[in-house]
Amino acid sequence: METARHAHYRAHTLRLILGDQLNPQHSWFQQVDRQVVYVLMEVRQETDYVLHHAQKILAIFAAMRDFAQQLRAAGHRVRYVTFEDPSNRHSIPDNLTALAAHYGVRQVQWQHADEWRLDTQLQQWADTQALTCSAVDSEHFLTSRNELATQMRGRRQWLMEHFYRRMRRRYRLLLDNHEQPVGGKWNFDHENRKPWRGTPAEPTDWRPCHDHRVLWEKLQRCDVPSFGDPQANAFRWPLNRQEALSCLKAFITHALPHFGDYEDAMSSQAPRLFHSLLSFSLNVKMLHPLEVLERAERAWREGQAPLAAVEGFTRQILGWREYVRGIYWAHMPGYESLNAFGHDLPLPHWFWTGNTRMRCLQQCIQQSLQSAHAHHIQRLMVIGNFALLAGLDPAAVHRWYLGIYIDAFEWVELPNTLGMSQHADGGLIATKPYISSAAYLHRMSDYCQGCVYKPTQKTGPHACPFNALYWDFLARNAQELGDKGRMTLMYRQWQKMPPEQQAALRTHAEQLRQNLGTL
Repeated sequence: METARHAHYRAHTLRLILGDQLNPQHSWFQQVDRQVVYVLMEVRQETDYVLHHAQKILAIFAAMRDFAQQLRAAGHRVRYVTFEDPSNRHSIPDNLTALAAHYGVRQVQWQHADEWRLDTQLQQWADTQALTCSAVDSEHFLTSRNELATQMRGRRQWLMEHFYRRMRRRYRLLLDNHEQPVGGKWNFDHENRKPWRGTPAEPTDWRPCHDHRVLWEKLQRCDVPSFGDPQANAFRWPLNRQEALSCLKAFITHALPHFGDYEDAMSSQAPRLFHSLLSFSLNVKMLHPLEVLERAERAWREGQAPLAAVEGFTRQILGWREYVRGIYWAHMPGYESLNAFGHDLPLPHWFWTGNTRMRCLQQCIQQSLQSAHAHHIQRLMVIGNFALLAGLDPAAVHRWYLGIYIDAFEWVELPNTLGMSQHADGGLIATKPYISSAAYLHRMSDYCQGCVYKPTQKTGPHACPFNALYWDFLARNAQELGDKGRMTLMYRQWQKMPPEQQAALRTHAEQLRQNLGTL
């Protein structure tokens, strides 16, 4: 709450700051105006719309509190509504109404919300007000909301590659003097698929360590729902821009040189490997994407990191991150309900515990429950792959991903989950489903070692479930996928199998699907 000395000052403007808008470099903060009150809120509306990982709630609230302190130290007026504040209505619009009356303001402003539900809620609230209400740009993204839709108008598939090359040229990243890609190629993905066998060593965790036990106890007293390990006494996520910049520097120095080689690798011994773990800092806007990309490019130009690694990292942020945001805004509302395959099975109970005998899923889900993080291949090719092959309800999968991962905000998570992972959009994003049998997991990880299921067996009590589920998925969806260019090789393999082998695989897959909770 604001200090007593300022509590009764009237103001002409309220400015709302959402929990993913913690950017101290925003133009709002360049000048101090004591007639402007900045409002941050901890509200049940945001903790309860899906079940969230405890660390996600802690990270956002702790970072919001840190940000409020920074603003106050810079001379700004701040009204911080805590979760336990008796005046808290736990609704953003209701709190805005009360605070606008309290301060007697003439106008309310906010930065454009990145999630459709909040953007719509704020606009609907504004339409009922006699106040002047307006939204400004968050000054974070490298494209406008509607830019991708304009570029892709008339195309059946909105392929990221076209967009990515345009973005590289716009921001002059990894280009030579003739506007061509350095190294002669736009994409070095084929060089970034090495399994990790123990060397080079995973870097020491460079993230700061915080003690959030007091905040966690307050949230528990308020019965804030959550799941996962809060790690409240050893919390490893940055709370402000200074800490985020330190993490960026450490990634560039210690991990980027090997990021490309092992971008798709997975290991039970090294859950972080060489990934940046910057997505939370980026998605709450502590870091700007362009500064991150320029630091990575500088590392290549100065000989500190190989081109393939820097290009792969650049594609994740400049290409994919901006691209999925464009997909989101072009297709909301409605995208969240897409279900091209009609999948409807509930999530097995072990999605909430990790207690499954499938070691790959056990490792990835337990890691997610412990740290609120898994890298993109764990999310896509282990958890997402299983969910798609098994026929889990994509809306339920979406809600689980949105809740469990610390960097998951709907604008980035929804297209990644429903589109890329579950292919529920019918192929708008991806030219084919991202599926595999056990062979891929065995090649790219150590998860199969010591697993009760054997990656080389296709049927029987010890056969890896990924195998039968994989072939059954192809058989069930042959009409939709059989003529897809990159799927024809898989279907030729299926068609060469003897009928009795096909029948055995499908029978085994059906047994697995009826007993997912026991796997």
